[in-house]
Amino acid sequence: MNESCAYRKQYVDVVAKMDTEGHVVPLEVQWPDGRRFPIDKVLDRRQAHSFKCGGAGIRYAISVGGRNTYLFFENPLWFVEAMA
Repeated sequence: MNESCAYRKQYVDVVAKMDTEGHVVPLEVQWPDGRRFPIDKVLDRRQAHSFKCGGAGIRYAISVGGRNTYLFFENPLWFVEAMA
């Protein structure tokens, strides 16, 4: 059976800071083509799987431009779930 996935891992650069408790706080997502997306707010942070495209790590629920999405830290890389 050959199933195609509607999503893929899109590896991205992330600008982040470390807070006083040692947590990494992402501030901006940078796509490979140079586009930059400031993160308005981190809504949640937890260990989780990406059910859309596989992989696991720390899943950040974030708000970017008024839209909610997920950003994953799969040590040492960051990725988002992008349309295939």
